[in-house]
Amino acid sequence: MNKKVLMLSGSPRKGGNSDLLCDQFMLGAKEVGNQTEKIFLRDKEIGYCTGCETCYDTHKCVQKDDMAEILEKMIAADVIVMATPVYFYTMDAQMKTLIDRTVPRYEEITGKEFYFIVTAADSSKQSMERTLDGFRGFTLCLNGAEEKGVVYGVGVWRKGDINGSPTMQQAYEMGKTV
Repeated sequence: MNKKVLMLSGSPRKGGNSDLLCDQFMLGAKEVGNQTEKIFLRDKEIGYCTGCETCYDTHKCVQKDDMAEILEKMIAADVIVMATPVYFYTMDAQMKTLIDRTVPRYEEITGKEFYFIVTAADSSKQSMERTLDGFRGFTLCLNGAEEKGVVYGVGVWRKGDINGSPTMQQAYEMGKTV
């Protein structure tokens, strides 16, 4: 069965390590016949949640930015891949802002398969657990969310350090399992 796979790349750098792993995952998912789309959060206007509570009643955000379109795509997707560089042992601001802005319609993000991609200079996979806890906290709030896999791109600091590593192949192979 072909699935709609939505890649959410939180990297602030095109061609950054987490973004490159996104591309590999996407390549694998496409190869087995899935429909894929990558949203590069850096290219989107997504304001911070202001806590105004308007969405509690309306299920719409008062902000007029790109988040409404992204939320529609998250609801329509079968699989959501969330990729972030790890800054100070947590996800970057772009990804956290996106998660916070799902509030108006998060209850509609149901029955999704989730994959997470994290990259960091730290070489310990265990050190990435704080970041994954943030992703898992989000998915715990979603009905029927299922974590299917994690790609750990550890020990990479500079842009492109991930190239040539076994993790690139791992991301590609994981994409093929969708």
